[in-house]
Amino acid sequence: MKTHGSATGAGAETLLDVAALRADTPGCEQVVHFNNAGCGLLAAPVLATMLDHLNLEARLGGYEAAAARAEQVRAFYTETAALINCAPGNIAFAGSATHAYATALSSIPFEAGDVILTTRNDFISNQIAFLSLRKRFGVRLVHAPDLPEGGVDVAAMAALMRAHRPRLVSATHIPTNSGLVQPIAEIGAHCRELGLLYLVDACQSVGQFPIDVAEIGCDLLTATCRKFLRGPRGSGFLYVSDRVLRDGYEPLFIDMHGSRWVSPDSYRPVESAARFEEWEFPYATVLGCAAAVRYARQVGVAAIARRTPALAARLRARLGDLAGVRLLDRGRTLGALVTFEVEGWQAEPFKAAMDAAGVNSALSFREFAQFDFADKDVEWCLRLSPHYYNTEDEVDRVADIVAGLRASP
Repeated sequence: MKTHGSATGAGAETLLDVAALRADTPGCEQVVHFNNAGCGLLAAPVLATMLDHLNLEARLGGYEAAAARAEQVRAFYTETAALINCAPGNIAFAGSATHAYATALSSIPFEAGDVILTTRNDFISNQIAFLSLRKRFGVRLVHAPDLPEGGVDVAAMAALMRAHRPRLVSATHIPTNSGLVQPIAEIGAHCRELGLLYLVDACQSVGQFPIDVAEIGCDLLTATCRKFLRGPRGSGFLYVSDRVLRDGYEPLFIDMHGSRWVSPDSYRPVESAARFEEWEFPYATVLGCAAAVRYARQVGVAAIARRTPALAARLRARLGDLAGVRLLDRGRTLGALVTFEVEGWQAEPFKAAMDAAGVNSALSFREFAQFDFADKDVEWCLRLSPHYYNTEDEVDRVADIVAGLRASP
């Protein structure tokens, strides 16, 4: 993997060596992968790291291999901390972003009448978790309204913070069902001003945009490694702020990894975010995540944040010119998730036709985004999500395939 510079001087940018990046990505030879919002294609160094550790486990044994690679395992925490601007002790490994999110929620001692303030564009599993908390504990759910052009109305959300003093404020940076990028730092500024607990789902943005937890002002942040970070499936992480650790938050079912059994009837949580982890680790996966984060940082997240949304913008422009294709992404800022519906097609047949054309994509349905899809009056959409290793030629090819399918449903 290499990068090379462009013109020098004020405003000059570092260009990505896309050919080298694609050479590092074996899947590029097989398919046009526009499903990075589902899973990014593994880079060769990530795959090699995981296979090497599995081979070591086969030769030495699982416990012994983990001990032998302890320093490399610690690199997961240092690399991830550097990625989002925190200390390694603020990072906990998780089996998924949803697992990280649920673990974070479990640490909050909700009581009947507590308010959770969120948006109309949270990830489906987060919304279901809130409903579960309402069902079990009697919390109240308040959804901040959207602006006419899409995206949360931050001023209205701040007014709801002052009116309700919520136990938790939550926002999804980029929802799974559209390219909307929410203003999470603006929300965080109001949370800091009022001293409110703030949880951010950055599942679709880590690896696509620079993430700085100090700038965001969040207390908790969750992410996956399999999407724009291009790590393995079954992996994610949780950021836990110093304030949360200092105030004694801990998961509901803390175990021997996250605490010490200090007497027959008491335990003591560890001081770091490891209290949110469990004893059993998929060490090959953890090492693969470390390699994926390292790879993203070597490529350059700032450069990724320029190229990836630009490819999506090119795709939107091409699709927007097609009769019978309705783009669904709304908001002041848009990321690399491009969503649209196609006149005359049903969801599964259209996805199957894209698969047959060699294009990886994903479907979203109304049950994934009850508020958003109701507002847009759609039952389903196709989601295309390019990444930095995709090419402009691939964007144009995909747009041409959609145009051909639209002409002959």
